[in-house]
Amino acid sequence: MPTTQRDYYHILGVPRTATPDDIKKAYRKLARQYHPDLHTGNRKVEMEKKFKELNEAHEVIGDPKTRKKYDRYGHRWQDVGAYEKAHQQTGAGAGYGGGWQQRGGFTADQGFEFGDVFANLFGGRGGAGFRQTATAGQDLETEAKLTLREVLTGVTHRVEVTDPSGPNGRMESKIIDVKIPAGVQDAMRVRVPGKGAAGRGGGKYGDLYLRVQIVPDPVFKREGADLYVTLPVWPWEAALGAEVLAPTLADPVRVKVPPGSRADSKLRLKGKGLPTASGGKGDLFFTVQIVMPADLSDEERGLYERLRKVARPDPRHALLRTAGQVQS
Repeated sequence: MPTTQRDYYHILGVPRTATPDDIKKAYRKLARQYHPDLHTGNRKVEMEKKFKELNEAHEVIGDPKTRKKYDRYGHRWQDVGAYEKAHQQTGAGAGYGGGWQQRGGFTADQGFEFGDVFANLFGGRGGAGFRQTATAGQDLETEAKLTLREVLTGVTHRVEVTDPSGPNGRMESKIIDVKIPAGVQDAMRVRVPGKGAAGRGGGKYGDLYLRVQIVPDPVFKREGADLYVTLPVWPWEAALGAEVLAPTLADPVRVKVPPGSRADSKLRLKGKGLPTASGGKGDLFFTVQIVMPADLSDEERGLYERLRKVARPDPRHALLRTAGQVQS
């Protein structure tokens, strides 16, 4: 079965041209972030796995000698030692021995293809000996920033991803168009099969994951599939009722403000929210906010003066009574 082996440079978040100091700094930063002792529960288990992976990557490319082998042979770098040992053991034997010794021996720096020579020594492709193991490409992850309007309708999002396991050891970038369905949640991961890094030895491509980030909206606040909007109304609109123009994620609509509406009361528009997982839609709620004119004209001031003379109960009586500062 193919196994997924992540590129060590990708694990540490550094390019293949990184200096030893760059690698050391990246390792120390990530070690503090992933240390299991700083996490609890399921998160601790996940961090233990990441921390182990991080240490493995640092042990290999943090050492100049092993890094050189890794850069040349990838995750098969350790097989170099096994080959050299096997070659030494068979070097004096018939057939292989004389021929290799006459050539002065084999070193990894002579430009030979290690996989081919190793296969010849241990039985070739057709025998029961060494075969190059098919290794699946690593999964890649990137971020997709969406607006609430894109969440409402769904969107095809174009992303640029870097494949750290490209040919000749070069990190390659590619552009991919990903269809993101309507109704996605913040921090949700969208999987795109087969769009990750290339495999090795005929292994399949890894997957691409898009981590969705919903950009905060200045008007609409989201709670699940429901949306909330603060709706300013004049005092007389709240008192007498009115039909006002209000925003939605699509087109503006006329909303009826009932007579006697109070501040913070809710007006509901059914089905004007975001798509739900079950195929329905959430609701849109308008929270009434009563606002006062910044400047009053003489006519308006006169009307308020007349209104003040109308006898009404003190609206603060219940407040004072609850505070124990007036008698019932």
